[in-house]
Amino acid sequence: MIDNIIFEPSSYKDRAARVIKYNGDIYRLIYDNGKNDYDALINSGLYESLVSKGMLIKHRECEKFVPVYKVIRPQKVFISYPYEWSFSQLKDAAILTLDIQKAALKNGMSLKDANAYNVQFYEGRPVFIDTTSFEIYKENTPWCAYNQFCRQFLAPLVLMSKKDIALSCLLSKNLEGIDLSLCSKLLPLNTFIDSGLCRHIHLHAKVQNTYADTNKKINVKFSKFQMESLIYDLKSCIEKLEIKKLKTEWGNYYSNTNYSEKNFKQKQEILEYFKNKINTDFVLDIGANTGFFSRVFKDRAKLILSCDIDAQAVEDNYLKVKQNAEKNILPLLIDICNPTPSCGWNLEERVSFFERINNADAVLALALIHHLAIGKNVPFEKIAQTFAKLGDYLIIEFVDKDDSQVQKLLLNRQDIFEDYTVENFENTFSKFYFIEDRIVLSDSCRSLYLMRKR
Repeated sequence: MIDNIIFEPSSYKDRAARVIKYNGDIYRLIYDNGKNDYDALINSGLYESLVSKGMLIKHRECEKFVPVYKVIRPQKVFISYPYEWSFSQLKDAAILTLDIQKAALKNGMSLKDANAYNVQFYEGRPVFIDTTSFEIYKENTPWCAYNQFCRQFLAPLVLMSKKDIALSCLLSKNLEGIDLSLCSKLLPLNTFIDSGLCRHIHLHAKVQNTYADTNKKINVKFSKFQMESLIYDLKSCIEKLEIKKLKTEWGNYYSNTNYSEKNFKQKQEILEYFKNKINTDFVLDIGANTGFFSRVFKDRAKLILSCDIDAQAVEDNYLKVKQNAEKNILPLLIDICNPTPSCGWNLEERVSFFERINNADAVLALALIHHLAIGKNVPFEKIAQTFAKLGDYLIIEFVDKDDSQVQKLLLNRQDIFEDYTVENFENTFSKFYFIEDRIVLSDSCRSLYLMRKR
């Protein structure tokens, strides 16, 4: 085995291909038993068609440095997970998967899996990243990925639509998708009269349970026309799903803020000033809400991860990305107090959020410190230590105790936060950062800092 090759733990289930890291770059090895399917993908014109439409990530074939059929190098994308996406992100990823399956059928191919993790977001749109998920279509066979599609896409989308938008969190504990029997039990009774949901969730779950304790093999002849009808029916079912606009704690933050219009504008100007003093190719905005201040950096950054704990805020942020055709903003559902951990087989299959960040050029933490230090009772030192792990520069807003938002946090609790002072904040953060600049927002109890990691 060649030195410097690291096999990606997430791709261990594929027997025809494997994703590796070699000298820091991502490659996909295609083994001899994947030759026919890969050649069919390329020679049928399907690959070129999907790439030209932005549906499939492009790759280039490389000189073989290991004894396999092909070595390809896909375009690099930031990896996020379905349980970090908003409702519309998951919905768009589902529709993309069905559109790819429809296109594949027209070219004599089919998706052998419908794994939600095969979709990522690149330049503001969902894109399929698994080049070796395609296989030559076999006549009169059902879609082998149908059950997986329903578990990983349809079930969470229906639960988010019909019950609660926050139920996407079930995917973090069910990496193979949500069990259809559980989904069926959780859904309201009126979903039984929806023909699509009744077929693909309720009856699907019932058939699964019927055959679960038998040794019977299900032999079904399934024509290409039936396959196309199934794809059409699934897509119609998903396109109808919507979520109710919720009034969440953070979803209407900007309309309830205590900023004056003058302060709001001044804050933007300060961020512009800080932006021009540092490298901002890769920006991590923690507590971004709907991404208003993330967008200050969109003219300079190659990638902005615009993260928030509020599902409605992340949903609104993604809809703005779509509406404005913004290519470098990726909204994600992240709780900085409980960020996505490593999980799956050997705790390696899905990588933690912090590990995927690796090192951002700049971390934004605006109007956040009081929620962490007072709302969550996290000491300044732990906050500074964590932020210093994530990036080279920190742009952080300190909110004084006299601020109305801090007073709101203290309204129904004892004030045990004697150490919540600007002096202690600066002294503590100075252990991890050089304070490059501080600007006080006029007529307010807030200051913006630019810090550089020691």
